[in-house]
This record gives sequence, structure tokens and C-alpha cells, in this order.
Amino acid sequence: MNDRLYSLSVKREFTSEHFLTGGDWGAENLRHAHLYGLEVEIGGRELDRHGFLIDIVELAALLDALVRQFSGKVLNDAPEFAGHNPSLERFCLTVHGLLASKLRDRRLKTLTVRLAEDRIAVAAYRADI
Repeated sequence: MNDRLYSLSVKREFTSEHFLTGGDWGAENLRHAHLYGLEVEIGGRELDRHGFLIDIVELAALLDALVRQFSGKVLNDAPEFAGHNPSLERFCLTVHGLLASKLRDRRLKTLTVRLAEDRIAVAAYRADI
């Protein structure tokens, strides 16, 4: 089986607030803001008739809509985090799920979401779509 893939990434930065629950994490238990650096990478084996994996403008528009959904908001209040701690890892999983639902039924094979918090910590989630 051929495991070679083309890949394409798009990046954005935005600020959101959250607070961690379920443990004693000091200041992290209090509402606070983070600068998030979001990178979304898609992978696939085939290019379309124009030589694209996906049109960058289309992928950027999907990412911009997702950023608007969380930018300037308190993650704990978002329905996607209901019953869940809004950790960096959970945020990656949430973004992956939201984007994967919009990218299915294409030639794309993988979706990787990387999310940096304050340029200090980075989490990632990668899965087939």
C-alpha cells in the first residue's frame, strides 16, 4: 500500500478564555485568556484536475469560520465542551471533529490539528477522515 501523501496546512491565531475544572491547577482553575495558534493540515493521495489537494481559499474560509466560533469566547460556555474540561488536547479533538465533518466525502485521507497555547505548549490530534 502506498503511504505517500500530499499535505497542505493553514494557520491562524486567536484569543479565547477558559478555566480548568475537576482538579487543583491553581491559577488555571480561574477564568483566564490564552493566545492560541491553530494549524490545520490535510493529507491526501490525489490532486484534483487543477493540481490542488484542496483550494487554499476554501480551507482558509473553513478555518476562519471555526476561529470566529471560538475567538473572544469562554470555551467552557461552548456546547462542544459541555461536560468536558476545555484542555488543550480536548480543544484539538473538538476542532478536528468540527472540521472533519466539513471535509468528508472528498479525496482527503487525514486531518491533523495542532494547537499552541501562548507559544509555550502544543497539542495535536490526527486521524483519518
